[in-house]
Amino acid sequence: MKKLTALFLALAMGIMGLTACGQNTAEPIAEAIDMRIGGLKGPTSMGMVKLMEEAEEGTAANRYTFTIAGSADEIVPKLSQGELDLAMVPANLASVLYNNTDGGVQLLAINTLGVISIVENGESIQSFADLKGKTIYATGKGAVPEYALRYILSQNGLNPDTDITIEWKSEPTEVVALLSQGEGIAMLPQPFVTVAQTQIPDLRIAIDLNEAWNALDNDSLFLTGVLVGRREFLQQNPLQIAAFLSEYEASTKWVNENVSDAAALVEKFDIVKAAVAEKAIPHCNITYLDGAEMKTAMNGYLEILMAQNPQSIGGALPDDAFYYEH
Repeated sequence: MKKLTALFLALAMGIMGLTACGQNTAEPIAEAIDMRIGGLKGPTSMGMVKLMEEAEEGTAANRYTFTIAGSADEIVPKLSQGELDLAMVPANLASVLYNNTDGGVQLLAINTLGVISIVENGESIQSFADLKGKTIYATGKGAVPEYALRYILSQNGLNPDTDITIEWKSEPTEVVALLSQGEGIAMLPQPFVTVAQTQIPDLRIAIDLNEAWNALDNDSLFLTGVLVGRREFLQQNPLQIAAFLSEYEASTKWVNENVSDAAALVEKFDIVKAAVAEKAIPHCNITYLDGAEMKTAMNGYLEILMAQNPQSIGGALPDDAFYYEH
């Protein structure tokens, strides 16, 4: 009787195993596709380098090709014309694209938080109050850096029009040159902060604007870069997009945990030099946020920019269809 019982149990387990196998084979399998991805030289592309390496080695879930450009002006037309499927762009530009394409672009993930800091060649700036009466050299007039600076200053009790003089320059390299000549205070993004520190030994980060933003009572994050995609492409390839996003999230985690190795890849893929990347990565706030967390952070951020200048986000807050769900 015991033998019969054992036999029945063995048969039952076998049937269960076959059933489980049948269930697994019924699950949808994502067939690898070609996926064209655009990025910018700087922090917003650094989190992608592990995936770029895997794509080169042929071990990624899809066949990825990457285009790394010097400015968003090179990336956006290619995305709009269908020459790129996904792109890493400034956070506010994602909203502009959505509004200008009648919803043809969707937001998939946030990849970089705030990377701008107030730096000085000295020790005089310890708080926002110390900025009163000072001159700040900066870039980004009429764009997010200006709106972010004005917002943070005003939230910390300073009138950016009367309490501080802001001298706007066209390129971060101009600001670095002024600092190297002994001029005192500037607003710079990474990796230019790190570049400047290699040239000016006493240059220090006086105020991290990402930390300053987080200290304010608002339902947002200070965002720099995001990942967007063409809606048509996303809708046609949901399984492949899900596989890509999983790989991308793993890549950003790896970059933050393996800074030296990541820096070597950052140089390999012509984003910035490894020596600069290794020092800059810990300050670049490389991240991966999607889903509800992404939506809350992005919507709050865009509301703040909207109050500063509606045109900075394309004239209107995007509706829920802006946010890709997977």
